[in-house]
Amino acid sequence: MLAKKYFPEFTHKLVDVGDGIKINTFVGGQGKEAILLLHGHPETCIMWRFIAPKLAEKFTVVLTDLRGYGDSTKPQGLPDHSNYSKRVMANDQVAVMEQLGFSRFHLAGHDRGARVCHRLLLDHPEKVLTCTLMDILPTYDMYRDTNQEFATKYWHWFFYIQPDGFPEKLLSADPEFFIHFNLQRKIGPKARERFSEEILQEYTRCFSDPMTIHGISEDYRASATIDMEYDLLDRDTIIKTPLLVLWGANGVVGSLWDVLAGWQERAENVSGFGVPECGHFVPEEQPEIVLEAMCNFLTKYNEE
Repeated sequence: MLAKKYFPEFTHKLVDVGDGIKINTFVGGQGKEAILLLHGHPETCIMWRFIAPKLAEKFTVVLTDLRGYGDSTKPQGLPDHSNYSKRVMANDQVAVMEQLGFSRFHLAGHDRGARVCHRLLLDHPEKVLTCTLMDILPTYDMYRDTNQEFATKYWHWFFYIQPDGFPEKLLSADPEFFIHFNLQRKIGPKARERFSEEILQEYTRCFSDPMTIHGISEDYRASATIDMEYDLLDRDTIIKTPLLVLWGANGVVGSLWDVLAGWQERAENVSGFGVPECGHFVPEEQPEIVLEAMCNFLTKYNEE
């Protein structure tokens, strides 16, 4: 497990959150306050390799693999995809934090992890001190506003949701090709050196497990079905937790949407900016900028 190399001062745990699900977890730092970091697709917690060690100087940092990803459990999806709903995935993370002794914590997520953060904010607002969301708008809004450019560049949103094992079968044919293809298409203009072959091979290792591909497909299937139902019910809920929103200035989301305005419609306390010379993988491409922004934000709302 390559993550042990990048987080040598962190303790590794497999946290049992019930129903046979174990969440791969790393814990480091000595701070009284904790921050939970959630990764995106098709990655694992190792995506925080530039961020987590620095945050651990002031906070207790918790890194996890989402269910279906990395070295966490990958259950067979249910017919309605409910066991991969963002509600269930958020509950996994709440259970991890409770078992680690944190009833309230800071939260940050990129891509799919940020979507889990969004649901956690809606379902468990009392648990979240602050939240940093990276390179997303609400899933409901992005599906609603889909146009040809978005569908072309985010083709995988519509590929993964196909039924009957279709994406699983095709992607299992050459996982390494997919990992290289997907990441290289979304990386910004000056960050390719951040993604060493060692890192790409670690992502490939996880993606080579057929159940990982199934878990990821179920994550996306849930987003297009049961998650949309939950999100529609919460359309009038205004998030009160302070939000920091960051997006890649050269990425698809920032080019197609006004990200700050989009979140200001859904929350009452929002700040953020487009990260310069950056594509989709914000915390891996521009970790120095992201870390400075997060530290300033967290300091502002630190309860100590």
